[in-house]
Amino acid sequence: MTPSPASSAAASDLWQHYDSNPARRVMNRIHWDWYQRTGPGAELLGDLAGLTAVELGAGAGHQAAHIATFLEPARLICLDSSPAQHANSRTLYGDIPGLEPVHTDAAAFLNRGPGTIDVAYSLFGALDFSEPRALLPALATALRPGGRLVFSTLGHYKGGGAPATECRAADIPTRRADGSPGTMRRWVLDTSVWEKLLAGHGFELSDTDTIRDPGPAGAPPMTTLVFRARRRGDDRTRRRRAATAASKAK
Repeated sequence: MTPSPASSAAASDLWQHYDSNPARRVMNRIHWDWYQRTGPGAELLGDLAGLTAVELGAGAGHQAAHIATFLEPARLICLDSSPAQHANSRTLYGDIPGLEPVHTDAAAFLNRGPGTIDVAYSLFGALDFSEPRALLPALATALRPGGRLVFSTLGHYKGGGAPATECRAADIPTRRADGSPGTMRRWVLDTSVWEKLLAGHGFELSDTDTIRDPGPAGAPPMTTLVFRARRRGDDRTRRRRAATAASKAK
């Protein structure tokens, strides 16, 4: 029997064993750092009231549940390519108003909806595990001019190795759905690389935070990078603004 696409996707799900028995927990606060315990919170996203937001690689939906509950966007679309994590998100938080779990590839979804998103964010999510040169252009397509992008990513490899100084991924060990060893690609990039990628794909960098945590007992120190950027307006918008500024200066 030929397996269905759904069953094939489930069999190859590299996130099957991550947070495999999650419990519902609408947190009072989220953090962007690796250990989820220090630094800024959801306020980095700004005012979401009445806006459409998207989480890139939402996992089981814990952070999205907080944001949907306390920041109250009109829509919060939770993208994840993992069948297991998508199912967890729907089961745990599908009843929260405005929260919409969607099982899909992030870049493909974003490319289908030009100019439909106000705010996009990722907490060690799709921007860590997708080719940035494909995902960032898709984000620039989906975000409205001036739309916000906020994401956290590793400042170095979990074992302490330095980040890459060019846009290339590393293969990291994981487990397949059947429990056998596997690998997945992760992009751990130097700050300067992310800055060039953002500038080259339609974004203006607003701010970069570096959060260093010595780690809880028995855990290694970790550095988290948090980027905030805005999607640039199109050329016509920039020309109109420049013309307006020039006329006011006369």
